[in-house]
Amino acid sequence: MANKFAKILQPVAAVTLGLLIGASVTVLAGENPLHVLRLIFSSAFGSRYDLGMTLFYATPLMFTGLSVAAAFHGGLFNIGAEGQLTLGALAAAVAGIVFPDLTAPWGILLAIAAAVVTGAFWGAIPGWLKAVRGSHEVITTIMLNAVAAGLAGWVTLYMVRNTESQNPETMAVGPGFLFTKFGAFDGAPLTVAIAMAVLSSVALSFFLRRTRPGFELRAVGTSEPAAATAGISVKRMQVFAMALAGGIAGLAGIGDVLGAAGKFKMGFSADYGFVGIAVALLARNNPLAIIFSAFLFGALHKGAADLDFETENVTRDLAVVLQACVILTVCADGFWELFKRRKARV
Repeated sequence: MANKFAKILQPVAAVTLGLLIGASVTVLAGENPLHVLRLIFSSAFGSRYDLGMTLFYATPLMFTGLSVAAAFHGGLFNIGAEGQLTLGALAAAVAGIVFPDLTAPWGILLAIAAAVVTGAFWGAIPGWLKAVRGSHEVITTIMLNAVAAGLAGWVTLYMVRNTESQNPETMAVGPGFLFTKFGAFDGAPLTVAIAMAVLSSVALSFFLRRTRPGFELRAVGTSEPAAATAGISVKRMQVFAMALAGGIAGLAGIGDVLGAAGKFKMGFSADYGFVGIAVALLARNNPLAIIFSAFLFGALHKGAADLDFETENVTRDLAVVLQACVILTVCADGFWELFKRRKARV
């Protein structure tokens, strides 16, 4: 019992220490760290609307964190979640534009399917290049992020552009494609997408721990030679791992496209694909822990938004500093655990 409590307490202590270290940096800018932390907490949880926005920002981070974790369990590093979520969101919007008369829930299901399939296809490309050509997935996914941005821009501006707006955005999706916003959060664009993200975390955890393909995926990620000796196709699982990661990332934009905006907007992502890497690292690639990790990063994103108005010398960019400090302290905790284990063996 004590060991289980210690396992829970250690990451909590590491996160708390990281927040305190990050906040202490504000002293150099002439601000009171405690005042800054109070502002962040108040902005993130001060009202039902604030809480709704925190959960809204946490939703895509859950998906991108799960995407990174899924690839990592297969021994791969998915840096391409940003491109995968961009094309997934665009595909959901295009489905709603091409079939505007489709009613709910079929319209929503079609948009979700389009987002998953498009993201999975975009993720499978670097997986195939890794398996067949030996190309490193970090390089190919980074390059495909740029390709995805260019492709999304071309489709948005030249094929399905909203001609009634000066902003680079698509036409609105049909009413049968829209999520209903929760009324308990005073207008915050929080929808059932948050429930989908939580269920995806549970489903991925079950898949990895309780299914044969999940075991094969983890076996390849642990040791490719051992997996090959056991008769597991390493190349097939590498393609599958990246396709799975891409499909999950493709869902990251549906909360915005089918809920908040009702259309695809260029630049809607606040670097969700890249922040998802930090979310997965903080959770140590545990799908269930990603729920709480994404909530923390969503709170920091929302909480830091008011720093531009409430302080003189600190801006919302402090959220990035806090995220970095949290990751560093959690990683330091992990290194300390590894050191203790090696010392015990000696």
